[in-house]
This record gives sequence, C-alpha cells and structure tokens, in this order.
Amino acid sequence: MENKDNLEYWNRLRSVPDEALKTINAGRLKGMSDINPVFRLQVITETFGVCGFGWKYEVVKQWTETFGSEIKGFCNINLYVKMDGEWSEPIPGTGGSSFVTMERNGAYVNDEVYKMALTDALSVAMKSLGVAADIYFAKGADLGTKYAVDEQAAKGQLPTQQIDPNLETVIANIKIASSVEELSKIWKECYAYQSNKAFVSALTNRKKEMKS
Repeated sequence: MENKDNLEYWNRLRSVPDEALKTINAGRLKGMSDINPVFRLQVITETFGVCGFGWKYEVVKQWTETFGSEIKGFCNINLYVKMDGEWSEPIPGTGGSSFVTMERNGAYVNDEVYKMALTDALSVAMKSLGVAADIYFAKGADLGTKYAVDEQAAKGQLPTQQIDPNLETVIANIKIASSVEELSKIWKECYAYQSNKAFVSALTNRKKEMKS
C-alpha cells in the first residue's frame, strides 16, 4: 500500500478537545487530568470505521503480578486498522491497573481490573497511530495533565505530598521485597517518587540488606 503522507492519519488523530479531558479524583494523580477513553474510541472510529470492520483488537494475554502486599493486573493486545481495504500488521499495546491495593482500612479489590488494563492497553496501541499525540508530545505540558508527571518528577519539581498520600505503604512494600527484581518493579511502578529522598533511601537500604 502506498502512503503519500505518513503523517496524514497522525495529524487527524493528534489533537484532544478540552471536553475529552477529565479530572482524576483519587490516587497519586488526584487533581490532574486524563483523557476520556471514549474519546479514543470515537476518533479511531471516525477515522477508520466501525469497530470490527474498520478497526479491531485481540486480547493476547491477561495476567497478574504481586508487588509486596499489592497485586496488579496487566493486559497485552494487538490493534488492527483497515486502510484501503487492507488490514494492518498488529499494533501491540500493554496496559495495567491495580487489582488489590492496600489502603488505610484494609485491602481494596478492583473487580474491573482487566477492563481497566484493556482500556490502558488500547490507549498505548492507539498512541502509535497518533491518537492524542499532542498530549503525550507536549514537552512543556503543565502539571494539569498526568503526562507531564514523569518529566517533572525526574527534575524534582513535584512535591511528594501532592502526588500520593500513601508513601508509607510503598516504603513498607520495599521493606518486605524479596528480590532485586521486585525492587526494580517497584521503582518503575512508583516513578512519581523517584525524586523522593525517603523512597530512594528505602530502596537503597533494602538492596544493601539483600547483599549482606
């Protein structure tokens, strides 16, 4: 299939209207904005056609992993779009969500974990086509969107107390981690804490304990 303009579809899909942004009301990103997942489904349908005919996806794998006293659910998918009557190669996406979270009053179990992980995986795959690219790409995005958190946290510009009130739980999970691999997963999962001295210190000390 000839493609005269490689950015044709990207440019169609890249922008996000204000009404498609929603406020996050809980967790470490409380008060920030996320993209309404229905918006992604709408623009992909407008561009390629009805789901199942102009675009489709398949669930490749669903699984859970334990991080200390908490459990996360994950989903791998392949996304396909039809262009000029021809189906694309698989466009992979991996998503995740919390399944069992330790809260102040005990464990919270999310019975929609796989649905949420699927939604996340679709967003990752659609990002490769340019869906909502302006949000992801905006290097100078302000803290009103969650996609600026990585960069801001890396620069130490995010006060920890504004990100997540459950730092004590995270550190408790570090202290009971049983392997370096588990610590690495905690580090990646809790990226917003990577500039927090208590978090870094807990990880460093636990690694030293494992080596001794």
